[in-house]
Amino acid sequence: MSELASEPVAQRASAVGRDDVVAMLASLGDRTADEVGDRVDSMQLAWLVHQVEQRYGVEIDLNDGQFARMSTVDGAVEVLREAITR
Repeated sequence: MSELASEPVAQRASAVGRDDVVAMLASLGDRTADEVGDRVDSMQLAWLVHQVEQRYGVEIDLNDGQFARMSTVDGAVEVLREAITR
């Protein structure tokens, strides 16, 4: 389990920022952060959720509405912050 997993929930949620999400998406396919677009496809979404679960030591259970909101990087940041604090 990562060091972040031992932090209080609110602190973990605030740690999920746009730069963090872009870096996690970039690690899929060994891209640079500049090569990550704003749109998040289904494969990237699955990777991102897995990465967040591993990094923050949480299990994320998203509903269809939350998945739909994660079609962009900013939407993903928002939903992930909400999911971690539940």
